[in-house]
Amino acid sequence: MYEIARRHLGKVVAGAAMAVTGTAVAVAISLPGQAGANGAAGPVGTAGAAAATAGGGSGGAAQQGETGAQAPGTAPPPATVVPPAAEGKKGVGSDPLTDDELARAESLALTPPAASAQQDVTGGRGPQRLGTRLADPVPGDPSRRAEVRLYDYGRDELITKTVNLDTGKVEKSGAQHGVQPSAHPEELRKALELILASPLGKGVKEDYKDATGKELTSTGQLWFNGDVYRTYRESHVPAQLARCGEHRCVRLVTKVLNGAWIDTRNLIVDLSARTVTRVG
Repeated sequence: MYEIARRHLGKVVAGAAMAVTGTAVAVAISLPGQAGANGAAGPVGTAGAAAATAGGGSGGAAQQGETGAQAPGTAPPPATVVPPAAEGKKGVGSDPLTDDELARAESLALTPPAASAQQDVTGGRGPQRLGTRLADPVPGDPSRRAEVRLYDYGRDELITKTVNLDTGKVEKSGAQHGVQPSAHPEELRKALELILASPLGKGVKEDYKDATGKELTSTGQLWFNGDVYRTYRESHVPAQLARCGEHRCVRLVTKVLNGAWIDTRNLIVDLSARTVTRVG
């Protein structure tokens, strides 16, 4: 029994010694990365000596140098910035639309006189741009096509146009009511403007002043994002928002630039009616 206990104790002690040695190695490897401003390695202390002992004296360090590893305390080489490949005017096959193709597609889709009779989110002439994507290919036809989505705030219509980028013709055009795709950044900015101009925006301004000590006077002082407010996800919808879905309504999240969050999730903006309603 004594012999068994002695062997067991020997294993425990040996295991503890291995654990300590392993920890010393880990510390010795991680600490030199904390170099000072002058490029000298940070203090290693006894951990470095323990690591050298665990690695068989100074042989471990010499082996690092032979393999070309970075020496402790030296700065890594500067990163190389590789410029992006030049983008052509026209993509091929299923390539994403190029900037030139995007501009051409929107230009073709906004051909007057129909477009001039429509309204964007600000009430200006012409529909609101929502997005443009590569359209599905037509079997046997190599032409590239783009699908342009627009919104007419004058009629609360989603307009979808398919344009042939090779022929320059609008091949399909349709309008839908009650279809609300994701909001465009211009729409979100307008929603924030309406909140700040509304009496319900008083709390947002107060929160901003509490966080920064400054007055909130423009949307440029906030980071913001958001999306379409969908009534079917809500357990209770105020009467003022009953037309959301037919109207274009959005909900925002906002924060101070590089600062604290400001909770605006309970303020719903009806962009079609230009109203702000509190929910919850």
